[in-house]
Amino acid sequence: MTISVSQLADAQCALQAPLFADVGGDVEVSFEFFPPKSEKMEEQLWDAIRILEPLGPRFVSVTYGAGGSTRERTHATVARVQRETSMAAAAHLTCVEATKAEIDQVAEEYWAAGVRHIVALRGDPPTAGAKYATHPGEEAPSRSPPRPGTRVPSQ
Repeated sequence: MTISVSQLADAQCALQAPLFADVGGDVEVSFEFFPPKSEKMEEQLWDAIRILEPLGPRFVSVTYGAGGSTRERTHATVARVQRETSMAAAAHLTCVEATKAEIDQVAEEYWAAGVRHIVALRGDPPTAGAKYATHPGEEAPSRSPPRPGTRVPSQ
């Protein structure tokens, strides 16, 4: 990875004084990334991650395509962020069109990769304007959301 002098100067400037220093306490930020679709995009993503890392974000998240269309790329990106940076990685997990077993499997894979933060989203119906429907063979979800941390994958 190559960082230009101006990029390094920008990062150093950002670290020298807190953002919004006149506000009581500093502001915490997070960044959200899309999983790269090509080697060139992956290179650009990792250049951006290395530039942003010194800013100390609270976490970074990686999106997950509708119906799991970017599942493997999301997992690879999140696992690499967790493994190769000092930033906490959070994986998006879109649950529409997935069984509970599939969701559990994805959560287990993140756990095995050291990822401890998941942004779980129901997701939009696959057809625009269609009503949300429970996955065939699954029970309808309750009206109340689950309590955080009610299921932690086995180790």
